[in-house]
Amino acid sequence: MTEPGNTPRIVAVVVTHRRRALLAESLAVLTSQSRPVDHIVVVDNGNESEVRTLVEDQPASVTYLGSAHNLGGAGGFALGILYALSIGADWVWLADDDGRPEGPDVLQILLDCALRNGLAEVSPVVCDIDEPDRLAFPLRRGVVWRRLRSELGDEDLLPGIASLFNGALLSADAIDAVGVPDLRLFVRGDEVEVHRRLVRSGLPFGTCLQTAYLHPNGAAEFKPILGGRMHTQYPDDATKRYFTYRNRGYLMSQPGMRRLLPQEWIRFGWFFLVTERDPAGLREWLRLRKLGRKEQFRRPAQ
Repeated sequence: MTEPGNTPRIVAVVVTHRRRALLAESLAVLTSQSRPVDHIVVVDNGNESEVRTLVEDQPASVTYLGSAHNLGGAGGFALGILYALSIGADWVWLADDDGRPEGPDVLQILLDCALRNGLAEVSPVVCDIDEPDRLAFPLRRGVVWRRLRSELGDEDLLPGIASLFNGALLSADAIDAVGVPDLRLFVRGDEVEVHRRLVRSGLPFGTCLQTAYLHPNGAAEFKPILGGRMHTQYPDDATKRYFTYRNRGYLMSQPGMRRLLPQEWIRFGWFFLVTERDPAGLREWLRLRKLGRKEQFRRPAQ
């Protein structure tokens, strides 16, 4: 953690893959923060020359890391975070290429919130990029699901709740204790796995309600069941389902997650057998989660 009186060095890490136009929009906001980012690291899983040019033309101190091997979001963030630490980051600010901070003061607000509350990690509210009062992902508080930012209240902080990788600010001490994302997960669930470790570390963290990160709405994947009292994740894309269900099989076998297994069986069993009447879908879910539970992380053939 930064010593009192010293100015912390903040390094932003952005992972991208063949989304140059969206990356340009993200970088435009990252480079115009009222509390300037000290350095920006862009990990390019597409290894594209036009992305390198975009990054190196930014009006900021930047590093472009092109990868000839697609590391996925998990490996990309792992590489970027480790590089950030290697150049002396006190805090690492994580961003994806398809999202961006809601305005120029997001970093300052997050840092102030973290220091004021003694946090090792702080996240902004993640809102729909097309409808900023709507949450990009539904958030459950107690037994009630919240879908609007305005429903979260005006508190300073939601302790113990964080959406990682979408504008999350982590201290170097937190990364030392929690580690970096697991390359094997590639995409989908890697942020949940880091969140699991963060919870088990005992470090204080939370979501600052005073600022937001804009991201495409992902709520369509979360299908309501039992009259909306529970939700089940069902991506429409087969590749996304593969990584989502395989990785969940691994996650649910880990310490801190096993207590959720009964709920997992109820939710997916109900969704496939009652809501969708799709026994084949349930069999596929069982097959994929078994791969994850057995740590069979080979990527599917393209």
